[in-house]
Amino acid sequence: MDSRVYNSEPTFTQLVGDLLTDLRQLMRQELALAKHEIRGEIRKATGASIALGVGASLAALGGLLFVIALVHLLHTVTDLPLWACYGIVAGLCAVVGFLMLYLGKRQMAQIEIVPHQTVETMKENVKWMKKKAIAE
Repeated sequence: MDSRVYNSEPTFTQLVGDLLTDLRQLMRQELALAKHEIRGEIRKATGASIALGVGASLAALGGLLFVIALVHLLHTVTDLPLWACYGIVAGLCAVVGFLMLYLGKRQMAQIEIVPHQTVETMKENVKWMKKKAIAE
């Protein structure tokens, strides 16, 4: 038997080494994909947090300014007692504030912590590795 022909095929050790090298490279790529997905979700969380903070701040500031300005306008136009005018305007400001908080909460609910794309590709990779291991 010619030893060159026999040596041209990889040994079991070489195959296992190549498989481990491929597996390490695959894991690095999967980790990079997971990092990318998580960064995207962090951007979403940041945007939602900013919306919540701005909404709450504007609702509070707007409520204060509207209470002062509209209360006196309402009192002048309707001849209602001043305390009733404050109550009406404060209620309107509270409704607007709660609306902004609701919208921010809805945005927060859309944020996904689990990187679904990475999970799916990992499942596919495991299936591929099982097939590869069975075939060899």
